[in-house]
Amino acid sequence: MHVYAATKNPGKLRELQAIFGGLGWTLEAFDGYAEPSEGDASYRDNAALKARALFAQLRAAGIARAVIGDDSGIEVAALAGRPGVRSARYGGDATWAQRRRLLLDELVASGSADRRARFVCALHFVAADGSELSVQEELAGELASAERGDGGFSYDAIFYYPPLAKTFGELSSHEKNEVSHRALAARALAARLAGGPARGM
Repeated sequence: MHVYAATKNPGKLRELQAIFGGLGWTLEAFDGYAEPSEGDASYRDNAALKARALFAQLRAAGIARAVIGDDSGIEVAALAGRPGVRSARYGGDATWAQRRRLLLDELVASGSADRRARFVCALHFVAADGSELSVQEELAGELASAERGDGGFSYDAIFYYPPLAKTFGELSSHEKNEVSHRALAARALAARLAGGPARGM
């Protein structure tokens, strides 16, 4: 299946291409994609917003292809689930390194010993005929006390995954793409499209 991905984030695009490539899909970006303003309500809403925007932009360019939108974030239990859907906007115009530092500092300032965190990913698929399907998955872990590893992107270096005893930043791309929230959502979406059982319904 040939699909356009609604993202301008090169790290996310590479990850989606690798994950979906393993499922027999080919993903590519659309150079003319203009990102819509995201909301604060839910990952699913934002993923749908992105997918529908790209679908309309492709149609305007005379391209009739399926599209996929992704919205994801990190939720910290001790911070009442923040930054959540605002993960990519946490800290305003801060860099990703600054966002990671700010999140660790905020957890320390909270005084809580609870380091539980989870990554959440929603995927929204719009077929070439305009029909739509969405899934959402999550992966439990913890916030590390400091950055570890230089792999991945966004909050990977501070997301500790107990089953592998490493942060996502310490995992190889292959290791991460086997277990990540985005991989879980991709497999759920592929299964739904194939008519089989899947999580995230």
